[in-house]
Amino acid sequence: MMILRTAVRVHKWLALLIGAQVMLWLLGGLVMSALPIERVRGEHNIASHPPLSATPETLVALTDAVQAAGLEAIDEAVLTAVTGEPTWRLRHGDLTVLVSARNGQRLSPVNESLARAIANHDFVPEANIESARLLNDPPSEYGPGGPVWQIVFADVNNTRLYVDPDNGLVRARRSDTWRIFDFFWRLHVMDYDDGADFNHPLLIISASLGVMVALAGLVILFFRMRRSVQLWRKTRQA
Repeated sequence: MMILRTAVRVHKWLALLIGAQVMLWLLGGLVMSALPIERVRGEHNIASHPPLSATPETLVALTDAVQAAGLEAIDEAVLTAVTGEPTWRLRHGDLTVLVSARNGQRLSPVNESLARAIANHDFVPEANIESARLLNDPPSEYGPGGPVWQIVFADVNNTRLYVDPDNGLVRARRSDTWRIFDFFWRLHVMDYDDGADFNHPLLIISASLGVMVALAGLVILFFRMRRSVQLWRKTRQA
């Protein structure tokens, strides 16, 4: 039949064209579903600490903290904890300044010693810090531009924490597990640069061809199953 012959040709030639990518989609999906996402993100290694507890009379007043930060005005003031110590996080426009709520000392930009302390406070496993570097041009695994502190731990998974030098926050957690996931993610979305774009024409066209292969396969399956049923009926009648 014409429909069957056309379906066979479409299925065969399109499968030859994108068969390798279909295998990569299946392999990538298998790997990414097998890796627990909390381990990929490093969330299982985030230390848990009790909430900050302090009495107002032991803390530096907000007005004094603003003065220590050298700010004339603020858009936001948050009393938080940095390495377990009460800290004022003050923001004015795009500028964020950390001030110790214990002694009024300005803490930002975060120096190497504090960056190491922040990373150690955040990380559960008992592993030594292998290196600490302030990167103005961080690797693509981090995402945003620098500067940022890269703290590398000497653990089995080569964990790397990225600490923001302005606000003291751990911005990203990367590891060998993350790199495996990221590698297969890039193959999966066919974005071999940074894996951030999954709406590009190459992926859309390839996915469309994949759907056509599947539809042609269903047409072939339908006709061949119908033929098998017809042969079974004839055999049964005989």
